[in-house]
Amino acid sequence: MMANSRNMPAPPVTPLPVEVLTAEAFTLFGWMLGKPFPGKGDAAAYASAGSDFWHEHAFNPGAGGEHEILWVKYRVSTPSIDRLETHHLTEQAVIPLVGNIIQIVAVSDGSGAPDLATLRAFSIFPGSGICMRPSVWHATRTGGQEATCMMLTRGSTTADLVSHLTRGVPATESRLLDINRFQLDR
Repeated sequence: MMANSRNMPAPPVTPLPVEVLTAEAFTLFGWMLGKPFPGKGDAAAYASAGSDFWHEHAFNPGAGGEHEILWVKYRVSTPSIDRLETHHLTEQAVIPLVGNIIQIVAVSDGSGAPDLATLRAFSIFPGSGICMRPSVWHATRTGGQEATCMMLTRGSTTADLVSHLTRGVPATESRLLDINRFQLDR
């Protein structure tokens, strides 16, 4: 397959294995959500016969930001990854409610571009989730069928991204970037 009319070869496709999500494996990118009950003696946890609850994560929308809960339906299941996005100001949490997702993540390099040497993909099922640090590059695929997720983010970041995607207004709180293709290796 040729990349353009000058008969230049298409860039190679790099396989990207899909990993099981663990708190340790995701540390570079943020926090795993849905970890087990922390145990007795934790001041921010309570367990009883009727219910358990515990502190999971203190979400930071960035200076001056307001928390926003989004309902997101993901439908793309293709294994090809050729675009990433990042949000400069806020953390972003994604929690599958129906269906599983594959979250592709990479940290930023010194110039703010994605460090593709850190690119990883994690399977995330209902009952767990992730919270990405600001400036973590990411893309999302479904595990097969449509997936419905709850997202916690910053309201102004959502408005900024919608303006960019629908009207072509330059994004200021986010950035989207085409990359050489990676292929999920499921």
